[in-house]
Amino acid sequence: MKVEIYSDIACPWCYVGKRRFERALAVFPGGEDVEVTYRPYELDPTTPAEPAPLRERLAEKFGAGNLDAMNARLAEVGADAGIAFDFANALAVNTLTAHRVLRLALTEYGPTAQAALKDRLLAAYFTEGENVADHARLTEFAVEAGLDRDRVVAYLASDEGVAEVRREIDEAREMGVTAVPTFVFEGTWAVQGAEESTTFLRVLKQVRAEMRERDVSSSAAPEPAGGDACADGSCAV
Repeated sequence: MKVEIYSDIACPWCYVGKRRFERALAVFPGGEDVEVTYRPYELDPTTPAEPAPLRERLAEKFGAGNLDAMNARLAEVGADAGIAFDFANALAVNTLTAHRVLRLALTEYGPTAQAALKDRLLAAYFTEGENVADHARLTEFAVEAGLDRDRVVAYLASDEGVAEVRREIDEAREMGVTAVPTFVFEGTWAVQGAEESTTFLRVLKQVRAEMRERDVSSSAAPEPAGGDACADGSCAV
């Protein structure tokens, strides 16, 4: 079974959804045979390349009251998922370059390395207050995930992967992805939002049953968001 997860590093519900999905996969019979890949998505492509306090940027866009409610809820669900969100120190920054490195991890090192790097970037952004657009820091995160240092340095010094990542983001929007995380199973069945682990487990079992009953040949746009998700720079409260 193949699962593609459309998400952004700047999306807290993508972090929660990743943890919840991994919990479901850990107890799903045959979970070790499920191939998971992460696809790029930018909630706010206009975010500058220079970092700024995330709280200030979001407060300007959505108001401090809404932001406080969102952060309080995320702190609660994050703790349950083993995530210590630190919004006070988080930095808002453009995530295109980080998506480029995630693409490098997938194409040259495989899904396992990409998943490790994805987790490292999410932690850096949401719990460590790191600048995930900084080339030096991105290189260190990539090396921690198993990528070759010299290859990453050369890659970041070039424009390699820029056009491909932008094209993938455009294709995601064209296929109907409007909020993240969005989980697409076998290119056909989609779940939008950071559902509970029990829901993901049920979906995994249903998809496997459907795969056994018929050939998978059609593609479908994602269903409307059912779980918690982020869209157009805002997140569910």
